[in-house]
Amino acid sequence: MKGSLHTDELMSEVVKRDGGLRTARRVSHCFIMDVPAYSEALIITDAAVNIAPTLEEKVDIIQNAIDLAHALRVKDVRVAVLSAVETVNPKIPSTVEAAALCKMADRKQITGAILDGPLALDNAISLESVAIKNIDSTVAGRANVLAVPDLEAGNMLAKSLTFLAGADAAGIVLGARVPIILTSRADSVMTRLASCAVAVLVAEARRANATKAVS
Repeated sequence: MKGSLHTDELMSEVVKRDGGLRTARRVSHCFIMDVPAYSEALIITDAAVNIAPTLEEKVDIIQNAIDLAHALRVKDVRVAVLSAVETVNPKIPSTVEAAALCKMADRKQITGAILDGPLALDNAISLESVAIKNIDSTVAGRANVLAVPDLEAGNMLAKSLTFLAGADAAGIVLGARVPIILTSRADSVMTRLASCAVAVLVAEARRANATKAVS
């Protein structure tokens, strides 16, 4: 768990190849957010670690988020791969990557969830927006995982939900050998406790999966 130090200092230790906590999986961060106006918790990734992830890195980022959702006992994981619009536009690279990620999910390169994208934020979380725009999707309007194009978009989204929508948040880093609780030095006691609770659930899920693998 990060204490009173800058995130960069912690992550420099995490990503060391020898003696650190790194695995073959890309390390990424997830916010788990309880938004009063939304019917279920939202997982937002990545808003704290990967600045401008590549398509290959986004595969791991999304898989980490899906695994987290299962650890939190989410029955149906619905991932919206976000961009500014809901159609593929070659002039907006994030829309092309979103479409590729969805096809990779179709080919089982990403597992454990239903993916759709590109989707704008309103299309991802508002059924009214989906109806107006006539979008045919099992994810649109009902997403519980939001995969953002880059850290800037994710950071602004998470902070907007916290400060404008009154959301409570927990934060965790995944893809390392152990769950890492990555909170801000200014976070509340509630946020720190919620992050601890999430880490416990992730550790429990890993132990359960390890037991299954050897039984």
